[in-house]
Amino acid sequence: MCSKQRKEQANACSFLNTTNTKCHLTPNCKNGTLYIGVTNNLERRVFEHNNNNMVEGFTKKYNIHTLVYYEETDDIRSAIEREKVLKWWDRQWKLCLIESVNPEWKDLSLDFRGLDSGPSPE
Repeated sequence: MCSKQRKEQANACSFLNTTNTKCHLTPNCKNGTLYIGVTNNLERRVFEHNNNNMVEGFTKKYNIHTLVYYEETDDIRSAIEREKVLKWWDRQWKLCLIESVNPEWKDLSLDFRGLDSGPSPE
């Protein structure tokens, strides 16, 4: 096994053992395209979304950048299972879930980034 593979394996193992894992929903605008993902570091993941030129893929293609909902769990397997469930939900159910805790679709990441939450994304 090369050093790169060992490092990736170590990172995967530390991710599996981490607590404070989050399943999150991130749209490109209110009622827009939704991204559902899992992370063990929400602050880092939000940074990646907000600097979407860093990561190729869905979030860059659809300009995903606003954190509007997240759930916290102590178990990565539970977070992955929840992500899979949410991905199969009807779109309207996802919108209702977001609006049940964040009716104005404010960017929740601004709270931990120390910024004013300001107006909702339009």
